[in-house]
Amino acid sequence: MPVSFLSTTQRERYARYPETLSSEELARYFHLDDDDREWIATKRRDSSRLGYALQLTTVRFLGTFLEDPTAVPEAVLRTATQLNIPEFADCVAAYRRTRQRWQHTTEIRARYGYREFADTGNQFHLGRWLCALCWTGTDRPSVLFEHANSWLIGHKVLLSGVTLLERFVAEVRSRMESRLWRLLTRDVTDVQRQRLDDLLDPVEGSRQSWLDRLRKGPVRVSAPALVQALLRIETIRDLGIKLPNTKVPPSRIGALARFASTAKVSAVARLPDARRMAGYPGVFCPQSRSQCS
Repeated sequence: MPVSFLSTTQRERYARYPETLSSEELARYFHLDDDDREWIATKRRDSSRLGYALQLTTVRFLGTFLEDPTAVPEAVLRTATQLNIPEFADCVAAYRRTRQRWQHTTEIRARYGYREFADTGNQFHLGRWLCALCWTGTDRPSVLFEHANSWLIGHKVLLSGVTLLERFVAEVRSRMESRLWRLLTRDVTDVQRQRLDDLLDPVEGSRQSWLDRLRKGPVRVSAPALVQALLRIETIRDLGIKLPNTKVPPSRIGALARFASTAKVSAVARLPDARRMAGYPGVFCPQSRSQCS
């Protein structure tokens, strides 16, 4: 799969505040509990207390620290009311000029347990979690990226650069797809591979391929249609394609089968060999047909 799959909008939205925040988000990420307020109260100035609170709530919500910690929505600035700071405009300007903001990020990391993406174990645990999602589901890469983003925030791992995380998701998904293709085709012999590829050729005297004929069942109730259906079943059985004994999630087989059952022959022919072969078992194995609907 391509390493670059995010849209321009997704890239611009990454690690940035949305235009509006819901009441649920404000309550979940921007509420300061007693422990937070007690610790923040040890800061000397109102500007320092407000700035610390902004950085803390920002990293909880976005999973990263902003270059300008005061560049937050108006609703977030109202965190000041929890600290009994009536006039926060001057505090914001003062905090923007101070070097304390860099000290606060270090302090927040240590006190609240935030870690870097590159720290030992983080990529392993995220990768293992993504592997499970890829193996059991059929989410698009962009959806997996959002899942990874949420996982990092939930596990207090600071977000990496957008390109690094995008590449990480792409590599995990590609690895799991390759594993699936190998499992589905490991028992397919060279002779069977050739016979399957021959299905892409057009029937003599027709523009329709053998694959088109085999993947379409009868549409009429008649004696000739019954004969054609029986011949079709016999031809498919002669291919000798079986699903592997290893448990493969039905959703994955179904997704491959749906594509192989509906895509144009030219599109199937352009697929990589492993991907193309992996789609055939889902189409031609009776036990998998229920997954194609």
